[in-house]
Amino acid sequence: MERILFGDNQFFAVNHISDEKSRAQSIKFKDDSAIVKTLDDAREAGINTFMCTTHDRISKICDVIRAQPEKYKGFKIFPCMPYAHKYANAVTELGIVGTLKEYVPGNFFGSLFKGGVAFLSKDFLSIMELLVDAEMKMFKGIDTPVIFLQNVITDLFLGLNADEVLIAYYHYVKKKYNADAGFITMNMPKLLDVLEKGGITNPIICSSINKVGFRMSGGKEIYEDYLKNRKFRAVAMQVLGGGAIAPKEAIEYVCGLPNIESILFGASSKANIQNTVENIHYFDSKK
Repeated sequence: MERILFGDNQFFAVNHISDEKSRAQSIKFKDDSAIVKTLDDAREAGINTFMCTTHDRISKICDVIRAQPEKYKGFKIFPCMPYAHKYANAVTELGIVGTLKEYVPGNFFGSLFKGGVAFLSKDFLSIMELLVDAEMKMFKGIDTPVIFLQNVITDLFLGLNADEVLIAYYHYVKKKYNADAGFITMNMPKLLDVLEKGGITNPIICSSINKVGFRMSGGKEIYEDYLKNRKFRAVAMQVLGGGAIAPKEAIEYVCGLPNIESILFGASSKANIQNTVENIHYFDSKK
């Protein structure tokens, strides 16, 4: 993985600092061309990996990338699935049965109703595989070397002690897409313990890592201990602590930690992108 990853929160009005900024971002990125321009600004700053949800609008961005292979040569996308709001909205509009018909393809749906709950329990992992395939369709022809499971699902299975689902996801992504499985979580220590227990070595884990312990389950100290003493590929997100830390101070802290392979951030403007990249390079050079 590259040192710096560019995220997509700003494109879909997700802002941890203020609703006012969320509204402004929603207006700014109402057209897909604005998203493409910002991605090009990130590429100009030396960022060649876009880590994004499987939001419906991302499919149009993928179309742009596929249509210009020379321009986007070497550009990678790390999909993060599922995009929970998509399924929540589908349930609201279509109902549970309609949502299953929409996203679980083939004869599987008919078999589900013949077998009922017993069938669902027996073949839950098969449903997982079908949903991964459905989410990955929009990325066909694009380099996706890491495919992330969103924290809403990762942490749900952690809470249910459904470790086998997380392990199965890892192996399916490896087998079907020749890609590394990544996991986004708000509880990095527990997830790492579960993955190692399941036989997964040196996993890719994206979690909140910041100076104030924002969304770091168990506290900052245990995260620092795991980074220092355990083997895994850490991706730091939410490094600004939800806006509680000045950017330069936040980046200095994260760059000073051991075992942070990548730093994920999002930005709306070219100036902010360049400033963040420069700060990361500056503090990396001080090690």
